[in-house]
Amino acid sequence: MITQMIEPKFLLQQHTHVTLNSRLLLLVAILLSVGLVIVASASMDVAAVRYKDPWFFVKRHLVYIAIALFFSVIVLSIPTLFWRQYGWLLFFVACVLLLVVLIPGVGKRVNGSQRWLQLGSITVQISELVKFCGIIFFASYLSNSQYFLQTQWQELFKPLLMLVLLMWLLLLEPDFGGAVVLGVTVGSMLFLAGAKLWQCLLLLLSGIGIMGSLAVFTPYRMERLVSFLDPWEDPFDGGYQLTQSLIAFGRGEWFGLGMGNSIQKLRYLPEPHTDFIFAIFVEEYGFIGVLILLSLFVLLIVTIVSIAKKALLRNDVFSALAVFGVSTLITFQVIINIGVASGSFPTKGLTLPFISYGGSSLIITCLLVALVLRIEYDLDHAIIQRGGTS
Repeated sequence: MITQMIEPKFLLQQHTHVTLNSRLLLLVAILLSVGLVIVASASMDVAAVRYKDPWFFVKRHLVYIAIALFFSVIVLSIPTLFWRQYGWLLFFVACVLLLVVLIPGVGKRVNGSQRWLQLGSITVQISELVKFCGIIFFASYLSNSQYFLQTQWQELFKPLLMLVLLMWLLLLEPDFGGAVVLGVTVGSMLFLAGAKLWQCLLLLLSGIGIMGSLAVFTPYRMERLVSFLDPWEDPFDGGYQLTQSLIAFGRGEWFGLGMGNSIQKLRYLPEPHTDFIFAIFVEEYGFIGVLILLSLFVLLIVTIVSIAKKALLRNDVFSALAVFGVSTLITFQVIINIGVASGSFPTKGLTLPFISYGGSSLIITCLLVALVLRIEYDLDHAIIQRGGTS
């Protein structure tokens, strides 16, 4: 009886002041700062030659950070319940955008890929928006059909068909990397939602088979695969970018050449401020710098996973799935980007979260973190409500 009287008061005292996760905010702020510094270092020579302004990319990156923070505040102001109720609408929006970007003359084509929409002076990469929409939609759908997913194996086909539709539209752009990231993210959410292990393994093997077939039977993808296996066989053509990246890794050694002292960024490594920015980071900060950066990412992911665990303990399936999806997305992109730069994976156009130059990726990643912060806020606020009404 005494315990019942004390517990609500204790909960109320512990959670009266609901604040945003300070550790998560600090980690994101540090990563954004590191990204700004390395983008400045990696892009100044390219910008000076191409645009006659060494600060061109830095200025745009600052604008992207400002836009990301602005929209993050908006996401923070939207209750979790809204995303849970209108997840289906985001799936519809994702499908429409993926269709619109494929329309000739509407979608912007760059290097054979039609992935962007031009909105004034801003270019939006649709696949990044699809990641945001996909995580919320599948978290909503799976949380509503979790019981059927666990008891009726055929229920797995419904979310799979919707996933295949999104991935197929991404492959039409083509955006092979975006399709793979979305597939892995949703697959992990399916497993957390209660899909059987054999079902997830079957899904994984099927995905590997399909993606492998696409790579083998598509000439330019096959060329990338061959150059990845032995980049030194053709270091001045197919293997050029990877060999220059590996040279940057070798120059970094233990402590790096120092901030701003990269040689590979001097028009040796193509587009050093985007997909291969990690190579420039390694060259300037060395193995010790890499350990510190990876530690920051590990702390970030562990912090996000802890929020997913908190949601699971409170039986909030939607919140747990959404937050876990965000952690999987960030983890997979970090692994793939670093793997590509180090020659562990075939070349894929995936940015390093918070670090690489690229407005769409930076903004969407910040929005996903804002969603995680809002979910944790609502979880803690729910404790206050229960404590105050008990």
